[in-house]
Amino acid sequence: MGHETSKNSLMPGWYSDGVAHIWLPYAQMKTVPTPLPVAATRGSRIVLADGRELIDGIASWWTACHGYNHPHIRRAVETQLATMPHVMLGGLVHEQALRLAGRLAGLLPGDLRRVFFSESGSVAVEVAMKMAVQYWINSGVVGKSQFVAFKAGYHGDTTGAMAVSDPEANMHTVFADVLQKYRVVDLPEDAATTSALEELLAKQSEAIAGIIVEPLVQGAGGMKFHDASVLRRLRALACKYDTLLIFDEIFTGFGRTGSLFACSQAEVAPDIITLSKALTGGTLPLAATVATRQIFDAFWSDDPKKALMHGPTYTGNALACAAANASLDLFEKEPRLRQVGDISAAMERDLAACRDIPIVKGVRVRGAIGVVELNQIDDLDSLRAHFIEQGVFIRPIGNIVYLTPAFTISSDELKTLTDAVVKTVRQLNR
Repeated sequence: MGHETSKNSLMPGWYSDGVAHIWLPYAQMKTVPTPLPVAATRGSRIVLADGRELIDGIASWWTACHGYNHPHIRRAVETQLATMPHVMLGGLVHEQALRLAGRLAGLLPGDLRRVFFSESGSVAVEVAMKMAVQYWINSGVVGKSQFVAFKAGYHGDTTGAMAVSDPEANMHTVFADVLQKYRVVDLPEDAATTSALEELLAKQSEAIAGIIVEPLVQGAGGMKFHDASVLRRLRALACKYDTLLIFDEIFTGFGRTGSLFACSQAEVAPDIITLSKALTGGTLPLAATVATRQIFDAFWSDDPKKALMHGPTYTGNALACAAANASLDLFEKEPRLRQVGDISAAMERDLAACRDIPIVKGVRVRGAIGVVELNQIDDLDSLRAHFIEQGVFIRPIGNIVYLTPAFTISSDELKTLTDAVVKTVRQLNR
């Protein structure tokens, strides 16, 4: 960002003083465009320091499902802050964590009953993997330590999560030689891929601790959709070959695909599920790894070595749990899933104009996820800047332009987003 010094002089003092010391995520710092200074947020809008407002098309990496600064969540966090912002869960518990654990257990399908809190989705995946491997160890089964994952899958940036992400479809190829090698295969979407997966499981079931998948939508790997029948096949194969099934609903959980949890559309439940992102309504970092009673019972022992030895410092943070409880209140009291249905219908209608543009490979919508896939995008930074010039915040990835707005976005704001996508894609085609 060194070439932006002159521009920085026009920025607020806090920006000019600090930008030279920040290390931004997913960015080559030498060439990354100057980040925009944000002064405030409200609803579906990002207010910049210079007064401009951007309509947020991606809800801050898919988290702000109720929009920014929802008063109910804000009041809950303010009340909790005045009482107890945090207390360690080592030998202590508090109301917000216990209420949230009970509510999640009541909402999740199947027998998912024990909730382990952490601070990020990647860590939630790491915990799920540790649970799966130790489940077999505690059960007296030797050698089950491998995982099966899927092409276009993405599960996070920590070491274990990187290892179960598609090595060819994400940004972690530089670590290929140091990561644990797991089997990354095609989703069982047809007879051939189902047969191939079953053959793998039949041959290696004695080594496979678990199968991990993002249900219905593979997010950061390209916003790729699959049918609910895929999840039913995975559930059947996991049972048949005695392996655990892990659903990563960090992106898809809490309404994004049209149901509270994506797996509900398949009417199947995993052995372990991971949750984060919209869990707190985009307010504070929190994640959860939820296991069935069967999994938990393998850790229930007089032997201390059978305990799950994991404990992030801010596990079950009271402020974050208060935000999550308030977010669940909104799902109960406000028509979120109906709003998702309305967003879905609007994006189906308005993004359809892209289907006739030659550079467009496909258009797809599921719930509050709208995707325009291009043959290629040559300059992501330039494309992102072009959207900002139109008053919208949209960040294409790979070869896709996508929308994942807040569920509370107004119809006019959503139309501004979809119009910007259609207009921009048409301009790229010239």
